[in-house]
This record gives sequence, structure tokens and C-alpha cells, in this order.
Amino acid sequence: MPSIEDAKRAAAREAVANHYPQSPKFVGIGSGTTIVYVVEAIKALGVDTSSTSFVPTGFQSNQLIVNAGLTPVAFDALPEGAILDVAFDGADEVDDDLNCIKGGGAYYRKLQSRLLTAWPSVPIEVAPLASRRVITALKALGSPAPQLRHSLVQREGPIKTDQSFFIVDAPFPQLLTASDIASGKADAATDAQWEVEALAREIKQIPGVLEVGLFCGLTGPQAQAAGGVGGQKPIAAYFGMADGSVQSRKAKSMPEIVAAKS
Repeated sequence: MPSIEDAKRAAAREAVANHYPQSPKFVGIGSGTTIVYVVEAIKALGVDTSSTSFVPTGFQSNQLIVNAGLTPVAFDALPEGAILDVAFDGADEVDDDLNCIKGGGAYYRKLQSRLLTAWPSVPIEVAPLASRRVITALKALGSPAPQLRHSLVQREGPIKTDQSFFIVDAPFPQLLTASDIASGKADAATDAQWEVEALAREIKQIPGVLEVGLFCGLTGPQAQAAGGVGGQKPIAAYFGMADGSVQSRKAKSMPEIVAAKS
């Protein structure tokens, strides 16, 4: 039986093989354990990357880019108006509409129809001084027990992000999709069961919240068609399975972020 790492590598290879464009100018490289294999797969293509800059999301991905002999460029250093040709990232859970939870740092094999089915909580990046008020606000939204994520070494206290912010893990009941709402299965929030985009919006409005680990809304092509730039939801997600195969889910309409997950 393939190992977890074999499954991650298989998913990453499939994502890169299907979505790495010809002669890209800017390629986004996310974070997480599967991204190691994404960079490995890009190198294995054997293509000329001398004119390609790779845009990391943090320290880990920057180191992967450098160690692979690729050229990193900070997002803030991109020319005005520049758009990523493609972005590869990992995810903790992906639903039927390709909404993702990211930032938990976990491994789940099962494909889920709804977020918060196997993965238990929404990761939220918060300003340290606002963490208590954020937790109180999350409880008001229906999260039963939001809590700061702590280091395994107790004396080190809460885990900090690359930007020195805290992470709050907020459990919620299983999240509805926009498709659920459109089909009349439920309202946007019923008995604390939120629709993904509605919950993301509410959490982002809490003072002290910097980022929310819910990736939803438009894909990159959809955002550009609407006159915007970029998008959060992937156009495809790849899953390494226990039997060694790779399964995929693709956006339902308008076939830039590609999620590789084991």
C-alpha cells in the first residue's frame, strides 16, 4: 500500500502535469507538506525556468524554491498589474464546490462533500492583542470552543505565523455550499450551520482578524472575467488515494490556484 508521502507526491505530480503552463512568467507556490512534491514535480518537468519567477507564500515555500535552484520573488515585489499564471497550494479539506480549508497542517485521505466533515475547525490568523475578543466573537457566531493553537512545547506558548500573528482554530458545524443554498436546501445560516462564503465574510469582519483559512468565492478566471484580479477558489483539486490512484475535482464552470492534496 502506498504511504502517505507517496500519495502526496502522486497528487502533486498530477496537478503539475495538468496545469503547469508553457513559459509562465509568475508561478505561485503555497505552503504545506504537499508543496515539497509540487516543487519536485516542477523540477522533474525539465523545462526552462530561467524566465520564470516563483512567488512564495511564506518562509517554507521560499526555502523550497531557493533549494530547488528556482528564482523566488516576493509578492510585494511583483510589477504593478502582474497576475500569476498559476498557483499551486495544499489544502486540508475540499468540498464539492471546490471550497477549501487551509492552514490546519493535517492529513486526510477522504474526499468530502462539505467542509468541516473530517477536518474539525477553521484556522484564523489574528492579531495577538485581539485574540480574546476574536474568540468571544467567534462564539457569538456559533463556534462552540474556539481556541488559540499552541506549540507542542508548552513553555513556547501560542504558535506564531511568519508575520508573528496567532492562529485561532474555530470549530463549526458542517458548512453548507452555495449549491445547497441555490437548490433551496437551507438558508445561509440555520441553527449555526453556515454557508461557506457567508461564514468567511462574517469572520473577516471581526476586528483583529487578519486572514481566514476558508478559500471560497471565485476562481482566478472567474474573477478576471468579472473585472477583478485573482481568485481564492481553485480551478482543480487533486487527491492521492490509498490505492495509489489520484482523483480530481474540477471547477463546475470556467475551467490559476490548483490544490494538490493527499
